[in-house]
Amino acid sequence: MAVSQRPTPGLAGLTIPPAAIPYLFLLPALVALGISVFWPALQAFYLSFTTFGVDLTAAPTWVGWANVQRLMGDAVFWQTVGNTLLYLVGVVPVLTMAPLLLAILVNRSLPGMHWLRVAYYSPVVVSMVVAGLAWRWLYAENGLFNQILQDLGLIQQGVPWLTSPQLALASVMIVTIWKGLGYYMVIYLAGLQGIPQDLYEAAALDGSDGWRRHWDITIPLMRPYLLLVSVISAIAATKVFEEVFIMTQGGPRNSSKTVVYYIYEQAFEKLEISYACTIGLALFLVILLLSVVRLAAGGRGTSPLA
Repeated sequence: MAVSQRPTPGLAGLTIPPAAIPYLFLLPALVALGISVFWPALQAFYLSFTTFGVDLTAAPTWVGWANVQRLMGDAVFWQTVGNTLLYLVGVVPVLTMAPLLLAILVNRSLPGMHWLRVAYYSPVVVSMVVAGLAWRWLYAENGLFNQILQDLGLIQQGVPWLTSPQLALASVMIVTIWKGLGYYMVIYLAGLQGIPQDLYEAAALDGSDGWRRHWDITIPLMRPYLLLVSVISAIAATKVFEEVFIMTQGGPRNSSKTVVYYIYEQAFEKLEISYACTIGLALFLVILLLSVVRLAAGGRGTSPLA
């Protein structure tokens, strides 16, 4: 016998339909998101079509597509776009495959293995400010890296890791990779622990053993996780800021300046609020495209056995 759902008595004698109850629980979170995320985003979208005068407290003036036209002809902006693309190409493949190798390494029942997991994950919990300062000291011309290379006889003088236009961006990439290895390793580790051991035992009977079994079993079943990590790391790489701000300030000669750092520079150093919103809108469209790719390609879910 079907049980009829009666409206729930509400405040002041109001009746609440059962279908509306879940939305009432979501309402506080939606209000908070609306105030802190959606409304500022709409304001930034509006400001990207305006400009401010000398007095930033005055109302902005509508200029239409003028900021977009300025963006199209901005050489520094396109340089930051190139730097961000280089960041994607240099960071995303490493952060997609290297954590998987680490996860396979630590996904074993050996004495002390949990300490190894902690060691790999520890950079994740370190503040980026602390990590950036530490790596900046390591990269200094009289820092640890140059001292080791000089002691080994590989170099005669200190390498300008952060002051060379050819090396600055790659040096910052290394910090991003070091910081993210443990985080993505945990994602892969969760996927590996969901693969039944029976599959590996059956593969061993068929002659697939060692690293070959990972190629035959692990990689195919981990494809949803590989896609997830690649998209997450790509979105994170497009938004990189702290490393650049702490270590290079976008220099030398804009060689390590990324799109997000350029937004910060325009908004808070040059007080070009409207133009910064226009750059942010362009970045939003790129991140939205990456998110759509993730949703389109990951329709089967993230379960390795889906």
